[in-house]
Amino acid sequence: MARKVSMQQIADYLGVSKFVVSRALSGKSGVSHSTKEKVFQAASQLGYFAQKNMSVNFDSPEKETSSEIEGQKETVLVLMPNIRHQTKESSYWGRIVDGISEELERNGFGLVIITENTVKSIATIMNPNVLLGVIGVGVVSTSLLLEVHQLNIPIVLVDHEEPLIPADTVFNNNFDGSAMLTNYLIGLGHKNLRFVGDIEYSRSFFDRWLGFRSVLESNGIVNSYPDPLTTLKFSGNADIKQHIKEWIQGKQVDQLPTAFVCANDSIALSTISALKELGMKVPEQISVTGFDNIKESYQTAPNLTTVNVAKEELGKRAVAMLIRRQKSKDSPTEKILLSGVIMHRETCAPVRTNDGVKHQK
Repeated sequence: MARKVSMQQIADYLGVSKFVVSRALSGKSGVSHSTKEKVFQAASQLGYFAQKNMSVNFDSPEKETSSEIEGQKETVLVLMPNIRHQTKESSYWGRIVDGISEELERNGFGLVIITENTVKSIATIMNPNVLLGVIGVGVVSTSLLLEVHQLNIPIVLVDHEEPLIPADTVFNNNFDGSAMLTNYLIGLGHKNLRFVGDIEYSRSFFDRWLGFRSVLESNGIVNSYPDPLTTLKFSGNADIKQHIKEWIQGKQVDQLPTAFVCANDSIALSTISALKELGMKVPEQISVTGFDNIKESYQTAPNLTTVNVAKEELGKRAVAMLIRRQKSKDSPTEKILLSGVIMHRETCAPVRTNDGVKHQK
């Protein structure tokens, strides 16, 4: 019988501590990207991922579990893209992963987190036969998802969908959430509203824009499309802020919208920062809304009006869907939408007209 490969053996092989190996394999912070790559490569070479009873868990990395589902399939692989702040350290994606981890632990399963830039092929680092399934968090590449599908491994996608691959998905109800925000702003008298965010970036952004546009149309408000604010390409918050500033500076004061409906909180906070730098007051002159309710949304001044997304619940539902898929492999794929709620804070106000008076519809 082959000798079991332990984390200590991986640590000895690399000349690092067992603590470093544990954090790298569980996707926790505090380990550099290059070290994580070395740990995964060594674990693969030594056969750690091929062990039937191998599991990696946030709280108990070497805990062996038992399950009635698929015999020895006790490990779930979580794929993350590691782009545009889509990492476990982010206040949005990290809480989704926390929900996945908590629900897996409750059901007795192990967890391995892998980012796309640490792996080119699933089969090279893990034995597919030990996997209960794969949960993709965020915009994971089509090529990697296709490989998982071809290996006949069940897939659940969180906040993403891939037209080429039949997979269960779980989203926030982005259309309704954005529609609620837009209706709220129209109720405050706003008629000149703009959506901010690249609607081609993700399905969630696109659905939020659709909700926004639908409410405008139902209220007889027409916005030109394509709109440059809906095609913003950016690599970070500073980039977003610069794009917003340039767009505003190219407009006359009477051409500016009275409200910005932003695709997420990060974009909204960057928009507010841009407005402040240009000497414009929020919400006195322009109202701004976000989406997601990340912690930064209520740690800045003014506190951001946004839609709360049940982030941990998204992760928990993904695990429940994966377990259901293992029990009912031939059942139709499902798409679950979780409702959000508006967090009324300090960045929205009735529209101010030319007479200087705020008017509410």
